[in-house]
Amino acid sequence: MQHPTSEVNQRISRIAAHLNPSNLQMEENSGLSRVNCRAKGGSPGFKVAILGAAGGIGQPLAMLMKMNPLVSVLHLYDVVNTPGVTADISHMDTGAVVRGFLGQQQLGDALTGMDLVIIPAGVPRKPGMTRDDLFNINAGIVRTLCEGIAKCCPKAIVNLISNPVNSTVPIAAEVFKKAGSYDPRRLLGVTMLDVVRANTFAAEVLGLDPRAVDVPVVGGHAGVTILPLLSQAKPSCSFTPKEVDDLTDRIQNGGTEVVEAKAGAGSATLSMAYAAVKFADACLRALRGDAGVVECAYVASEVTELPFFASKVRIGRTGIEEIYALGPLNEYERVGLEKAKKELAASIQKGVAFVRK
Repeated sequence: MQHPTSEVNQRISRIAAHLNPSNLQMEENSGLSRVNCRAKGGSPGFKVAILGAAGGIGQPLAMLMKMNPLVSVLHLYDVVNTPGVTADISHMDTGAVVRGFLGQQQLGDALTGMDLVIIPAGVPRKPGMTRDDLFNINAGIVRTLCEGIAKCCPKAIVNLISNPVNSTVPIAAEVFKKAGSYDPRRLLGVTMLDVVRANTFAAEVLGLDPRAVDVPVVGGHAGVTILPLLSQAKPSCSFTPKEVDDLTDRIQNGGTEVVEAKAGAGSATLSMAYAAVKFADACLRALRGDAGVVECAYVASEVTELPFFASKVRIGRTGIEEIYALGPLNEYERVGLEKAKKELAASIQKGVAFVRK
């Protein structure tokens, strides 16, 4: 007699849209190959993997990516609960084929052949926890996942969400360097949530639709390293000194605002998933060949003396094609930049040292 869990897993596999690619024997037994089980009429697109797909960010992120018409294959990987999330999301009547992968032994299968890898894996921030407190746990997770990427899909574009981003992007870079697969154009730390918040909060002050507002956010992705350039906001507008102070503070502490509001029940998962999908969609449009795809991201950079920095970048078929200078800053922003750089330098060094030790 089969164990109930085994029966459930086989039944899920036979539903077919999310067969584990490595499970060839099950395909033969069920009479359903991956080719045959794909509904006709599915549009071609890109292969995307989400690492950490069963988590608080991963689940809404997976759902939103399943809705993206540029995605043809969606691989969902996590160390727990992926079969359930995969079964659930696979029932959505959109074009992408969804497949689930559970545990480190299936990481290679999850990554093989991917065009874009999105990494929200890691533990979330809890009340009273700083981004530094996250470091020891999430640094190890990111290192393991990036070792898998280096081995199985070294040419993929990597969108790194796992906090603290200021340190995890340097960790990923060091892992890729060790593996001999590092291409700085293909590694992007996702700071889009800072931009989304800046657009939303500035729009509230201006009485505009947030979709009509664009505020560049540079520096990093934690506290004072988040530097909104309100002087460069579009449409061109004039904020009072108090509005600039209040907006900057709220944008820098947006994550804390959500953590405190949720009172122990989580962190900014839904808005982060939205921002991650907005950024992933930009990367997919760039891979497709769309021109003029420009977003803010935390990348290997020469914009400042620091080796990593967030600023506007133009993304193309091979990843980052151009990194833009900061442009004219006012005095308030120049002071903020110096504060940001000081903290950012320590975070970068912490990430590099973690891999080199």
